[in-house]
Amino acid sequence: MFDRLREDTRAMCSRDPAAKRCLEVALAYPGVHAVWGHRIAHRFWNADILGARLFARLFSHLVRLLTGVEIHPGATIGRRVTIDHGMGVVIGETAEVGDDVHMYHGVTLGGDTNEPVKRHPTVESGVRIGANATLLGDITVGTDAAVGAGSVVTRDVEPGATVVGVPAERVD
Repeated sequence: MFDRLREDTRAMCSRDPAAKRCLEVALAYPGVHAVWGHRIAHRFWNADILGARLFARLFSHLVRLLTGVEIHPGATIGRRVTIDHGMGVVIGETAEVGDDVHMYHGVTLGGDTNEPVKRHPTVESGVRIGANATLLGDITVGTDAAVGAGSVVTRDVEPGATVVGVPAERVD
């Protein structure tokens, strides 16, 4: 467990030039705290214990109040995922986020249907998502892709591509 905490802290230290010390990140970065809180909520969400899902929802609500980051306990979050500045990030129930993903404030990984199906994005490893970007529906953002700030993505993004705009279009 402590290895994972150190891994997350080091990931944020390496990605944020404003991070002067890893201790500062561990104590004062709400995006890191939100990911840590999600890990606890997700464990309860998947537990086969009466009342565990309710506890997971209540715990994730508390984490949202404390950090400004809302991650549904059903979402799958990989290793070394970092959320810089955090406030306003929303990650839906069926979202899947790979390893080494970095996102900024205001990012939404949202659904586009009310049906009980896979309705949120899959973000593969190494993706960077700019501030206030919105990714909607059961789409896939490929490995090492980049989504520009303020973009609205409603279609799959190829691995390594950079997309920007409303609607998002490839620019590289």
